[in-house]
This record gives sequence, structure tokens and C-alpha cells, in this order.
Amino acid sequence: MSWTATARYGLEPAPGGLAFVQDLLNTLSAGKPREPDLLETVEGARAWLDQALKSWSSATHRPAPGIELTAEDLQGLRDFRHDLGQSLHAQPGDSAAEPGPAASLMTLPTGLRLDEHGAIYAEPRGTGWRQAASLALIEAYEAQCTDTLRRLKSCRNTRCLTAFYDRSRNNSGVWHDVHVCGNAANLRNYRARKRAGADQA
Repeated sequence: MSWTATARYGLEPAPGGLAFVQDLLNTLSAGKPREPDLLETVEGARAWLDQALKSWSSATHRPAPGIELTAEDLQGLRDFRHDLGQSLHAQPGDSAAEPGPAASLMTLPTGLRLDEHGAIYAEPRGTGWRQAASLALIEAYEAQCTDTLRRLKSCRNTRCLTAFYDRSRNNSGVWHDVHVCGNAANLRNYRARKRAGADQA
């Protein structure tokens, strides 16, 4: 099982189907050095989605939906990715941000399905980017119900924003990589404190 977008940042995927949400968020150009946006071209987006659906199927033990992306789907999927990231990573007390272009489409079609083992699960509906987005929202909702969604975070380094799954016991992680982004931030804060101390002297 390979989550293409997440693996390029050297991260472990989130458990189960939530890894699909994490991988979608990590298609963004992020990290240090910058990785390319995997949704920039239709060929890149199709390659990412094909692999992500295979990995999702392996993680959830359910058949992957057949989702066809066209060039017209790219902007919708990128807008959804942006709005989903903004929603998932908003901190309590944040001032309300202006809704993005996909916010009005955050209610996407889904259906309930009964499988041969008697299990009921939601399945994505629609076509193109809406079907991919529907799958991501289903997985985010299921993770919210099991209280694991709060562990899917965005790196606090605003130059990075890589999506990582916080496995710390008390859910206190803030950096996707403490040695890369954490050390850089601590060094900046240290230098700022030194400058402030010198100015007061």
C-alpha cells in the first residue's frame, strides 16, 4: 500500500481510510524543499488518484470506486482540497474566514450500501472531482465519529503545511517533522528573543 503524496514527505499514513484525506491534502506543493503540486496537471491528478484509490481499497477492504477525472475537474478538486484543509486545520477561536469557492459544495452526494457481510457503509456518489471529494468527506466524517479526525493536522510551519497524523499520546504534535520545521521555528524564535533583548539593553 503506497500513499504517493504522503510518502514523499517521509510520513506514516493516517489509519484506515483517513489516509485518503491526508493524501489528498498532501498533493499540495508543500514541505522543504518544495514538492510539486500533484493536482497541477490532469495526468498527474489521474496518476495520484488511481494509486490513492488502490491504497484506500487496501486499507478499508472495500472495492475502490471508479472515478474518472477530466481537465475540467482539476480546479474543482484543488478548490475542495483548499477548503477541506482550511476546515480541518482551523483552530478554536480562529476568526471566520471567507468561504472558498468549493465551500458551497461541501454537501456532496453519498449513498448507504449494505454489503454481503451485513455491514452498512456510505459510498461516494457523483462524478469526477465531486465523487473524489465525496469519498474524502465520508472518511473525514467516519474519523470524526471515532475521534481520530482531530489527530490529522497541518504542520504549524506556514511555509510547509504538510498534513500529518499526530500519534503522540496527548495529541500535542504541531510539526510534520520536528527536526525540519520544529528546529527552524525554534531557531527563529530564539533569534527574535535575542534581538528583543539586545534592543532593550
